[in-house]
Amino acid sequence: MNTKLTLNIEKDLIEIAKKYAQESRQSLSSLVQNYFKYLTGDNKILDNIDISPTVKTLSGIISLNNDYDYKKEYQKHIIDKYS
Repeated sequence: MNTKLTLNIEKDLIEIAKKYAQESRQSLSSLVQNYFKYLTGDNKILDNIDISPTVKTLSGIISLNNDYDYKKEYQKHIIDKYS
């Protein structure tokens, strides 16, 4: 059951959030709802989150070794980029 909620948020932040929602093909309400679910740690509810078709197509296309350290690789990338 959905219930209307009124929030007071900075105007600039609302515009940024609307743009993000549009780019990720979600409604602003669903973004807020999913964030609240994330904050409360209700994993059972999180299983019902709709995943965009674009993300679904990308899921599982990369396989990495278990010892792959993405933070270390990113650090190397940044060092190379700004050296």
